[in-house]
Amino acid sequence: MLDRAANAALMPLLQVIARALVRLRVSADAVTVLGFAVGVAAAAAIALQAYLLGLALILASRLADGLDGPVARLTQPTDRGAFLDITLDFLFYASIPLAFALADPAAHALPAAVLLAAFIGTGSSFLAFAVLGHKRGIASRDYPNKGLYYLGGLTEATETLICFGLMCLWPAHFAWWAYGFAVLCALTTATRIVGGARVLSREHPPV
Repeated sequence: MLDRAANAALMPLLQVIARALVRLRVSADAVTVLGFAVGVAAAAAIALQAYLLGLALILASRLADGLDGPVARLTQPTDRGAFLDITLDFLFYASIPLAFALADPAAHALPAAVLLAAFIGTGSSFLAFAVLGHKRGIASRDYPNKGLYYLGGLTEATETLICFGLMCLWPAHFAWWAYGFAVLCALTTATRIVGGARVLSREHPPV
């Protein structure tokens, strides 16, 4: 829901950094992989209960995630880059609830499992529509530069990062953050299923 506004606000800064990276001959794929590696380090820090360090690494990881697209567009966007970007993004997002479960299994394991299950719903609905949308030539008006069709919703990347930030700042309330965000993810999944089905029906109405 907030991704479009966040992207618009950050894009001027990202473009400046991206141009500097291109001058240094840093590839978009390298930025993607570096961002994922930093995200894994964030999960490791959280698992060790170094929550503020984990939050700092999460923010650094997502800065890299925001940079790989502008770097690619300044050089040569590729299907490989789009594939790496979305795959490593989903792995990163799954690693954070898992890290909280490892940090305190007795208190965090169940809410982390519920949140991960909710992530399956948002992720599968997103990717399923992206595949069929591409197959049928449906273009995203809101995110025309994305490598995949970007199907929005109530919980997008910005909202997820806000949730992760709250978890890191107040880890004692992890269960509340996890259950609450899982409900929002469930609403996102439901709206994507209904909305995606309607769009696909309009593009190819039943005979």
